[in-house]
Amino acid sequence: MRLLLVRHGQTPSNVEYLLDTAVPGAGLTALGEQQAAALPAALADEDIEAIYASTLIRTQLTAAPLAAAHGLDVLVRDGIREVFAGELEMLRGDTEAGHAYMKTVFAWAAGDTELRMPGGESGVEALARYDSVVAEAADSGAGTVAMVSHGAAIRMWTAARAGNVDVAFAAARPLDNTGVVILEGSPSDGWKALTWAGAVVAPAGEGGPTGWPVDAE
Repeated sequence: MRLLLVRHGQTPSNVEYLLDTAVPGAGLTALGEQQAAALPAALADEDIEAIYASTLIRTQLTAAPLAAAHGLDVLVRDGIREVFAGELEMLRGDTEAGHAYMKTVFAWAAGDTELRMPGGESGVEALARYDSVVAEAADSGAGTVAMVSHGAAIRMWTAARAGNVDVAFAAARPLDNTGVVILEGSPSDGWKALTWAGAVVAPAGEGGPTGWPVDAE
């Protein structure tokens, strides 16, 4: 299966650098609406057969133009929502709170999945819910699937599940609004990232809120 993981369009909380992760979350800014409207053209070469979005309203608004262009319904699933910030919810991501949030997310991707976000979920829980939606999509038989999701969740899941992406690679590379990570594979055979926000994936050993680089040490 070809899997397109798309970060949602810009929100007011993104502009204010807030860790806005609870349902239903913020809608899109005017720029976010423009970004969503541009997605069908940006992904015109992709033969998308299914489109998923999370339970946060911003992903559904972002997915809507793409779904309309392909004549598809948007399949809303809680499993691909953002990593819940717990006690850090609505704190500024450009402070120590944001750093702690992303350090936890990448610790999960590195294998420390028992670690829990303060007042939130564990890595075991976050990966399991994301895995379940990916497995559903794979079982559907669709050749190419787009999932409109969230910056931290996409970077965490890709670093944990793609064999050619390590934590340092994902931590060092921001994923802008409507940025896309393209993977191929399956839950049984594993995943390989083909491109990351338009660039061919070639991980180097280098080491926000959810779209920002972070020190992965």
